[in-house]
Amino acid sequence: MGKKKLQKFNDMTTFSNVFQYPYAKLRDAGGFPLKGSWNEACFGNHQPIVLELGCGKGEYTVGLGRLFPDRNFIGIDIKGARMWTGAKEATEKEMKNVAFLRTDIGLITDFFGKGEVSEIWITFPDPQMKKVNKRLTGTRFLNLYNQILAKNGIIHLKTDSNFMFSYTKELIKVNDFKINVCTENLYSKGISDKILGIKTCYERQWIDRGLNIKYIQFISSQRKKLVEPDVEIEPDTYRSYNRFYV
Repeated sequence: MGKKKLQKFNDMTTFSNVFQYPYAKLRDAGGFPLKGSWNEACFGNHQPIVLELGCGKGEYTVGLGRLFPDRNFIGIDIKGARMWTGAKEATEKEMKNVAFLRTDIGLITDFFGKGEVSEIWITFPDPQMKKVNKRLTGTRFLNLYNQILAKNGIIHLKTDSNFMFSYTKELIKVNDFKINVCTENLYSKGISDKILGIKTCYERQWIDRGLNIKYIQFISSQRKKLVEPDVEIEPDTYRSYNRFYV
């Protein structure tokens, strides 16, 4: 491990806004102490809680926290060295409504109580074209989200991937979810929203390569059984730059 990466891991242990709970620590601790009480124990308020899943460097978590001081934001990722960037910025700017959780997204129900979360942002996830159970908008994860989302909880997907976007639209359709916003070109003329000013490092990469950014916002209503769409979706034909480029 390089010295810079090691220093970032050391820094993470000193940030009061960072909670690091891989499976082994969660098991040894006998559960997460803030589950069901994030507002009282972490933020000291009763504002709505918004998650960013796969937050990477935390650009969205920090950016949203800056735009909406009346909400609490938690970035979740398994990669601590990436998360360091957002955690450091939030710490230095004393952003009391921003926190980070380092863990596996598949463990999310171990960290949040029923109805504790108001919204979920999924920003530029791996489309997992060959592994449906790993898609962050697939039924496996939606079943988890529905255990922690409040009634009429909102899910946002922002992606460069036509495969991920098309798959999510089909899943929404077959499960009869309500769509609030849906666009295949988020930055097209006529769309105005201050959230558009927040761009992740991956998003800038896609824009520089001439790819449209797609966005869909929907309500994940409670269902006894969620259904996967039975359709063929054309796979993406391009790849991401490697992490050294980013």
